[in-house]
Amino acid sequence: MMKKKSIPASKPLLILFLCQIISALDVPLDLSQPPTITHQSPKDYIVDPRENIVIQCEAKGKPPPSFSWTRNGTHFDIDKDAQVTMKPNSGTLVINIMNGGKAEAYEGVYQCTARNERGAAISNNIVIRPSRSPLWTKEKLEPHQVREGDSLVLHCRPPVGLPPPIIFWMDNAFQRLPQSERVSQGLNGDLYFSNVQPEDTREDYICYARFNHTQTIQQKQPISVKVFSMDSLNDTIAANLSDTDIYGAKPVTERQPVLLTPTGSTSTKVELRGNVLLLECIAAGLPTPVIRWIKEGGELPANRTFFENFKKTLKIIDVSEADSGNYKCIARNTLGSVHHVISVTVKAAPYWITAPRNLVLSPGEDGTLICRANGNPKPSISWLANGVPIAIAPEDPSRKVDGDTIIFSHVQERSSAVYQCNASNEYGYLLANAFVNVLAEPPRILTPANKLYQVIADSPALLDCAYFGSPKPEIEWFKGVKGSILRGNEYVFHDNGTLEIPVAQKDSTGTYTCVARNELGKIQNEVHLEIKDPTMIIKQPEYKVVQRYGQVSFECIIKHDSTLLPTVIWLKDNDELPDDERFLVGKDNLTIMNVTDKDDGTYTCIVNTTLDSVSASAVLTVVARPNPPFDLELTGQLERSIELSWIPGDENNSPITHFVIEYEDGLHEPGVWHYQTEVPGTQTTVQLKLSPYVNYSFRVVAVNKIGRSQPSEPSEQYLTKSASPDENPANVQGIGSEPDNLVITWESLKGFQSNGPGLQYKVSWRQKDVDDEWTSVIVANVSKYIVSGTPTFVPYEIKVQALNDLGYAPEPSEVIGHSGEDLPMVAPGNVQVHVINSTLAKVHWDPVPLKTVRGHLQGYKVYYWKVQSLSRRSRRHVEKKILTFRGNKTFGMLPGLEPYSSYKLNVRVVNGKGEGPASPDKVFKTPEGVPSSPSYLKITNPTLDSLTLEWGSPTHPNGVLTSYILKFQPINNTHELGPLVEIRIPANESSLILKNLNYSTRYKFYFNAQTSVGSGSQITEEAVTIMDEAMASRQVDIATQGWFIGLMCAVALLILILLIVCFIRRNKGGKYPVKEKEDAHADPEIQPMKEDDGTFGEYRLFSFVSSAPF
Repeated sequence: MMKKKSIPASKPLLILFLCQIISALDVPLDLSQPPTITHQSPKDYIVDPRENIVIQCEAKGKPPPSFSWTRNGTHFDIDKDAQVTMKPNSGTLVINIMNGGKAEAYEGVYQCTARNERGAAISNNIVIRPSRSPLWTKEKLEPHQVREGDSLVLHCRPPVGLPPPIIFWMDNAFQRLPQSERVSQGLNGDLYFSNVQPEDTREDYICYARFNHTQTIQQKQPISVKVFSMDSLNDTIAANLSDTDIYGAKPVTERQPVLLTPTGSTSTKVELRGNVLLLECIAAGLPTPVIRWIKEGGELPANRTFFENFKKTLKIIDVSEADSGNYKCIARNTLGSVHHVISVTVKAAPYWITAPRNLVLSPGEDGTLICRANGNPKPSISWLANGVPIAIAPEDPSRKVDGDTIIFSHVQERSSAVYQCNASNEYGYLLANAFVNVLAEPPRILTPANKLYQVIADSPALLDCAYFGSPKPEIEWFKGVKGSILRGNEYVFHDNGTLEIPVAQKDSTGTYTCVARNELGKIQNEVHLEIKDPTMIIKQPEYKVVQRYGQVSFECIIKHDSTLLPTVIWLKDNDELPDDERFLVGKDNLTIMNVTDKDDGTYTCIVNTTLDSVSASAVLTVVARPNPPFDLELTGQLERSIELSWIPGDENNSPITHFVIEYEDGLHEPGVWHYQTEVPGTQTTVQLKLSPYVNYSFRVVAVNKIGRSQPSEPSEQYLTKSASPDENPANVQGIGSEPDNLVITWESLKGFQSNGPGLQYKVSWRQKDVDDEWTSVIVANVSKYIVSGTPTFVPYEIKVQALNDLGYAPEPSEVIGHSGEDLPMVAPGNVQVHVINSTLAKVHWDPVPLKTVRGHLQGYKVYYWKVQSLSRRSRRHVEKKILTFRGNKTFGMLPGLEPYSSYKLNVRVVNGKGEGPASPDKVFKTPEGVPSSPSYLKITNPTLDSLTLEWGSPTHPNGVLTSYILKFQPINNTHELGPLVEIRIPANESSLILKNLNYSTRYKFYFNAQTSVGSGSQITEEAVTIMDEAMASRQVDIATQGWFIGLMCAVALLILILLIVCFIRRNKGGKYPVKEKEDAHADPEIQPMKEDDGTFGEYRLFSFVSSAPF
């Protein structure tokens, strides 16, 4: 059987053959065929109102189709409109706008119909709309006066155009306004300032709208912004304050983030499948907030997620229903954070699952058109025939509509037609044409004869056999003129006739014959295949690092097939090499002399032949460590933050990846530099968070791939004031280690968190729900305090407050702790057991009073064990089992019990200290169950008419055995089972002799045990009674009879004569492979017959097959 499959999309070379899959379904243009739309304008067609409107509609068919149009659902008579013409031999309309026509007059929905004697195809509904670029309305814009540090939004509000315009902001000099994390444009075109700075003052903030269809730009009136600074106020009071006070002043109030857009805490967004999802969050705040995005309950899709506009915009391309969900944006600065949740729902316009495909059928054949689409909501499917709804189309007895499928039975030539499938929902529609063409045509092979294919070894070889015929021809391939038909896993036979050799080898070279046949005829074609050695780069260029003005060389040594002529080219950064005499291209190398910074890049050696192409690349890096940054400046001094800026040094042709900011505390650790933070290499300012009671100096180190620069010169010093602690210890807990104590622990503050000298902690506690005063102690800088003499397991309110020489931290929050636990005092009462079945029981108990638990109730433990089996009085080792039920449960299930057994159990309560006393043992018994299978079944002593059966009792009787059930039946020589006989055997028996059996007969036995509950699982055996010796003797004697020997000799002589005749006929003349195949299979009824003498073959005197272990 030939292996067939569709061409895999994963193989790049096979993509070229996808068109052939389609062409195999196409009808040659010299044969009659219904119309097919080959080209049409887009569904939503926006046209330039200044140019002629061209609405395209092209189709093919035999005879050539005629064309007509509808406009807004009615016939469009183009002959009555002098401005409208139709191109010759085409359905394309040209509406003359440039000679007096108005585009607005031709707005509407157009549809093209292509028709010939075999059917009618229709186009999509083409909506024609002229583009619009209206002017901005006149408005008087008031100047914006804003205090430094406040947020600001400049509204654009462009005129509504078709399509919507592209928005951008520029100044009077037509220069784009710089944007950053602080200042950026929103999706709606507005310009957002997270906080304004004095440099934002200007009078020419201008919003522009570009309308691409009409290639026009509209301009809004300039907007003026004035930022008021506090510097003048500081200068006024400077004479009355010390220098330190001036540095610690608060010219600008820091603010935690607030969202400018979207507003509120939640919003919704609906997007269509396959579109780009854009979500936006822009926040105000000082310092400038940073935006982060997450998807609640999932991950952002990999490879489809992008962040734009300084991470304020989340972009997900090619969205699907799986991208629905809640997306959260979080805006954060040093003072806090704010978030917004956008609930995204992905809907879907209809999309194809199975689009209908053209059918070519011969008279009397059957076929189907299938139209399956999906969407959200689910699209509805409707059918049309020749552009008319199928419900009112002319009847066709060969046609039956079944939902999304049209079934054709015994088609005739009059069944030819074009069918349209429309799948639509509220978000759009799909329209597909598919024709049914009834033809009777012998096979044609469309591939040129003796075509030569050349393929690189170990690559796929694709030998084309494009064909047509009706009925659809069967395709067979042969290698060589007299070769046999090709089969097996080393070949793939595609539906379009192509033969694929997935991994072509040298021995694949040769001539291949393609044969196409149907009931009207057959035809064959030969093609030729040559296999070439692959081109290889055996010495590839390697990564090079070189100093400026040095010399570097890249090698590219190749090996190729001797019949192929290779060409070698070199590229730099995927472009031609510079026209520079310093670049020397040799036979197998590239040398660059006097390397400069401009030579840095990727160099690629490409080797091309007519059949393959290989390449190898290497990177040249001309690098040095960067020079140190300089001109460090401190600005925007606040109590807890400051802005540091610098100028980068020369990066020496290797981009700076990041800057490292270090600080020195001249008050506590002079001369010791600590890591503060790092920023990307594109950033030259940073807002630094400061701690009180530190005398800061800063320096900056630049880093690139080669290494670190020398540190910059230190900045000027900046002393922050001491203050009381800002925060209290974290992770405060109260857990007793003994029944009479309470251990209070916390995480100590780090060095900077102390904010001043003399760090201590105030530890306070009081018993909860008791009208007690707080007890407090002040301890040194430790992290634990033990309260002794407490009652056992009672709740306490606890708080730990930090303090230093300047005062206390804010009032701490209270936590609840407990003094130490002790073992529970009482056992659960009223323990009851309800036996559900032979292997499962349910145990109930009353909960213990919570006061007696004396700790955190963790649950209950049920101890249970088997005392003895009721069917076997022998005792065995007691194995106790334990089940734990968490929380305050009062029942539990005991699975895995053994049937017909006696059990005991008790229940205990558990807390953090351990287990309480056990309840009194409760005895319960499980009922009988069905037994296991008998331990063995042996069949011995075979005679002509009897067999002896022996068995062992079940390993697990699970009750009192009442009997055994034996069933047996004969098996004939075709393995068919005879009538079933059943025998009931007393439970105290262990063997049985079966008599009156047939001689030389195989029997199958089924054996199981029973209790009062029912039958257990069975075991099976097979055995054979012995053969009659007289019959065996007669069967042997026939081979010694003379007449039998003579008959065998005559048969042998006849076969020899036939072989000689066949050999002579074959040598008289060759035949093409198909004829040989036909001759070999001329009469499929002549096949060797199986022996059917009713024998089992050769058996030993006694045999059996066991399906259960002994």
